[in-house]
Amino acid sequence: MKHTVNEISLKNGAKGLLIHIPHASVMTFDINFRAGEYLVEPSKWEVPHLMEHVLLGANDLHPRARDFQAELEKNGAYSNATTGVYDITYEAECADFEWQRVLELLLIAISKPLFLEEEFAAEYGNVKEEMAARSNNHFRRLSLEMRQALGLIAKTDAERLKLMKNVKISDVVEHYRNTHHSANMRFVLAGNLTAGRRTVIEKLFQEIDLPERGKRFPLPSEVPKHLAKPVYVSNDTVENLYFYIDTFMKHRLDDAQTDALNLLNTMLTETLYSRILGTARERGLVYGMSSGLSQTKGASNWWFGAQVSEKNAPALLYIVTKELEKVLAGEIDDAEIASTKQYALGRFQRSAQTVGGTSAGYAGRYFFDEVIDDYYDVPARIRAVTKEQIIEVARDMFKQKIWGFGVLGNCGKTFAADLHTQLVPLWK
Repeated sequence: MKHTVNEISLKNGAKGLLIHIPHASVMTFDINFRAGEYLVEPSKWEVPHLMEHVLLGANDLHPRARDFQAELEKNGAYSNATTGVYDITYEAECADFEWQRVLELLLIAISKPLFLEEEFAAEYGNVKEEMAARSNNHFRRLSLEMRQALGLIAKTDAERLKLMKNVKISDVVEHYRNTHHSANMRFVLAGNLTAGRRTVIEKLFQEIDLPERGKRFPLPSEVPKHLAKPVYVSNDTVENLYFYIDTFMKHRLDDAQTDALNLLNTMLTETLYSRILGTARERGLVYGMSSGLSQTKGASNWWFGAQVSEKNAPALLYIVTKELEKVLAGEIDDAEIASTKQYALGRFQRSAQTVGGTSAGYAGRYFFDEVIDDYYDVPARIRAVTKEQIIEVARDMFKQKIWGFGVLGNCGKTFAADLHTQLVPLWK
């Protein structure tokens, strides 16, 4: 969608992006605080998550959570909140005609929560149900086990359920007071943000009733380490096995490296004709496979994962290994790069066809390190990627020999170790 972006910095320390999309019929709000689990004691891990659940509840204007939700949603608006290791983000989307009403309600909820004991008790039960449901997600379970083993900040859902008993409502209130101040707030708003509306928005965020103190909390320093043996999570109820492969470099990718690795990632797994997934599908080895990039404050990660039968796992990892070895040896065809660029360009265009999609294209990076990506420059960046850049960044991801392999299932440790051995040549 055609749009313009302006960053505003307010006197109270808050900062945000206003994304003007002329004639948009909806408006989206994302309000972020650096207030995730890394800021609490490990024994109190679930405090941020419980706080997020209770905060969008009773407040100075609404005596019960149901009253607040009924008022916010009465014209079809949507609201939610998410908690992670680093951040808590409150979000809403509404029709254009009621944007100010919904934004004011969201800001009241954030700045004037009541944290009622009865609502805490109710949400405590809801969070337990949520965590129990999440524990059935085998990819999530394996990912968290691997993050812990690799030295990154994480706890499994089973651990989190056990730690919930340590959290009292007083902990929630204390965490709110420690983290919800204006200097720690970042926001991204998208919609038909005319000059008059931008003036109203700046005033609302400047006058939000939050303490004006401190700074934005810095991201934690996480240093990944090499795993000499596979992480094996036994689960006798799983017929197929789940696996993840992670490789790291101890510095952040720059934009050009990220573009090159994203393109390679597409080339390897993201289509049914891709090098790894396409080949595996042709041989009837696996239904689907995923891969992707992630970054911490000082490290970059490239991962691969799939669910596959024990019988087919060695053959699938053989394809993974051989295709990656070809890339590391520089065996990439120019025509293949050109076709992958065309796919990436089309996917990018599709990602920006809604207000929410456009906003999401800015929010993740902005909340992480306050960088404002130039959305209109992305097509040129994709076209500019060279074969040499792709090969170089791929080699860099294996050069430091920081990697791990994990398996969840009932295949046994010996079988998992055999699969691990198949992968070892990639880091030699």
